[in-house]
Amino acid sequence: MNVTRHFSDTRTDQGRVRFLLASGRVCLMAEGPGWTHRSAHDSLPEAATFLAVLPHLGGQLYVQALDELEHQLEFESSYPGAA
Repeated sequence: MNVTRHFSDTRTDQGRVRFLLASGRVCLMAEGPGWTHRSAHDSLPEAATFLAVLPHLGGQLYVQALDELEHQLEFESSYPGAA
């Protein structure tokens, strides 16, 4: 069964960034006023790096999305059963 898990979901006035995990892949979804983006990546670090090149993504949303992703990664490594 293919189950999609929301790993990180960041929302600001500038838009929204989500990192979703499904079938060993990472789906990066981002959106803001007048634009949307969706891409698939092999890993969270790859998806996070790709986030940096999205042309419409504002700096505040970018920083907050990475902060929340880092926080979630720290949480998961502290509590292996959290997944």
